[in-house]
Amino acid sequence: MNKHQLIADHGLIGDLQTTALVATDGTLDWFCSPRFDSPSIFASLLDHERGGHFTTRPREEAFATKQLYFPDTAILITRFLTEAGVGELTDFMIPTTGTAPSQQHRLVRMFRCVRGKISFDIEVAPRFDYGRQSHELSVSDSGAVFDAGETRLSLSLIREQDDERLGRSISTDEGMLRAVLDLEEGQMRGVVLETGPDVSPTFIRPAEAQQLADDTAHFWHDWLSQSTYTGRWRAVLERSAITLKLLTYAPSGSLVAAPTAGLPEQIGGERNWDYRFTWVRDGSFSVHALLRMGFVDEAVAFSQWLRNRVTEPRAEGSYPLDIMYRVDGSSDLHEEVLKDWKGYRGSYPVRIGNGAADQLQLDIYGEALDAMYYLDGAGVGIGQSGWLAISELLNWLADNWDQPEEGIWETRGGRKDFTYGRLMCWVAFDRGIRLATSHGRPAPLARWIAERDAIYQQIMEKGWSSERQAFVQQYGDEVLDAALLKMPQVGFVSPQDPMWQSTLRAMDTELVSDSLVYRYDPSASPDGLRGSEGTFSLCTFLYVDALARSGRLEEARLTFDKMLTYANHVGLYSEEIAATGEQIGNFPQAFTHLALIDAAMTLNERLDAAQNGRRFRGQTGHTSP
Repeated sequence: MNKHQLIADHGLIGDLQTTALVATDGTLDWFCSPRFDSPSIFASLLDHERGGHFTTRPREEAFATKQLYFPDTAILITRFLTEAGVGELTDFMIPTTGTAPSQQHRLVRMFRCVRGKISFDIEVAPRFDYGRQSHELSVSDSGAVFDAGETRLSLSLIREQDDERLGRSISTDEGMLRAVLDLEEGQMRGVVLETGPDVSPTFIRPAEAQQLADDTAHFWHDWLSQSTYTGRWRAVLERSAITLKLLTYAPSGSLVAAPTAGLPEQIGGERNWDYRFTWVRDGSFSVHALLRMGFVDEAVAFSQWLRNRVTEPRAEGSYPLDIMYRVDGSSDLHEEVLKDWKGYRGSYPVRIGNGAADQLQLDIYGEALDAMYYLDGAGVGIGQSGWLAISELLNWLADNWDQPEEGIWETRGGRKDFTYGRLMCWVAFDRGIRLATSHGRPAPLARWIAERDAIYQQIMEKGWSSERQAFVQQYGDEVLDAALLKMPQVGFVSPQDPMWQSTLRAMDTELVSDSLVYRYDPSASPDGLRGSEGTFSLCTFLYVDALARSGRLEEARLTFDKMLTYANHVGLYSEEIAATGEQIGNFPQAFTHLALIDAAMTLNERLDAAQNGRRFRGQTGHTSP
């Protein structure tokens, strides 16, 4: 087994409450249960010895592998090509679509010989609670149980009734199960992994397992049929939409930033964070992308989650919103380090939880209000309790927007006056004013308008650098920030404004590297962390959007098409791209796929308008659906 499988060499499967990663060599090396943010059961992606794994590989020494998704689904197929034959491993999870959290989750692994003969070596070695909880293993004719007390993992065999267990040999060693599976052309066998407090193995026929696969495929085909998008790059956008659906926690409607923890922004560095939580910012951006594609239910579900966060009681003196939450809306995100874990390719420390949860990031209020305004335009009402909560939030923001903060990039170098934070505070007041006036709602409009205008004036005076001829990251500095690519998108400036055009040209020179875009220059703007990072994939797609809005269509299309070449073999993106072209950071990242959808749709609209010989007259910002 390759102990250092590349981040990009994985496909994602899931059941809408948790997910798993399957490497191109068939290794199941990341799986947490019962939720995204639960302790891991398999995590060899971060530490082969301590993390736990489910490996499978042909017995032949030489083989090649290929991996793909069954069309328009989240069913992953890994193909093994050997001299003796061709085998397939089909991995998927059974969707749990209800509104109630489930403690039991099923992951199916179906092995099939499609040509000749093939034998697989299988090794199942779970490590519960990040390897901190011991377990007992018991084996029966139906399968096996790995019992860690409150959590159990059962392994049910997929076989015909007259088969002898899984294969010609099964052995156990220190809580680990090994087996050999021999298959001839046309045969299918496998296992069903099930987690829960009282699960036990059962006998499953191949036909029953195939029915589970067929039902799962039908679920995904039915869900994807809601898409209304028919423009360019349709397959790419639909894969991103499926990925976002996989990252959505069905019981609450919240969207995790990524299903993984500890994957580094620099190989061997310390920028290793836990992303298995819901950021207000990421989730709010999802509303726009999902509604544009026609996925109304998901956008509405997140809006309800967001309303619950805005309206829930808060302790006196606390902020109206936290920047991130667990998927159930709780806010206990205590950060700790997994001692003795080696980390992905030696990238230490491995952190679980997220210490940035208590930061002040003022931009989230603009993103939340922008999402609510967009939903309102789509006919999703806010309601009286929601409006009262929005009013309280904006009144708090009126007292608190003009202060230093940690900013969108969650720097750990102290609070500063970030231009992007002020920009999104402007958005918050602008959208609140529009919501009030469009429905005749009671509001202290004079105050909100005054605050909105004061922010505008401040950004123009302090966020603009005459020397750089550009809007800059923070007041009194000269550093550029790719987050400000949102300026024309949210309607703060016109894409043709000379100040914006000058800013975009400055970013072309300083932040763009052969179409890829850095967030900012850490050497020029210390962020409290050692090391460097790659280009930020979200920012590259924001750059495409900004180029398209600014009329630079040929550059926008080339940049977008180049970015598509950095996707992995099944169309997934991590957080960043290293100088080598390798994907780094947590994987797959929702933010990247959200930005991909928005950039593609904006570019498609502008290209259509150009081909039809007319000027684009659509909205500049997220002001109507």
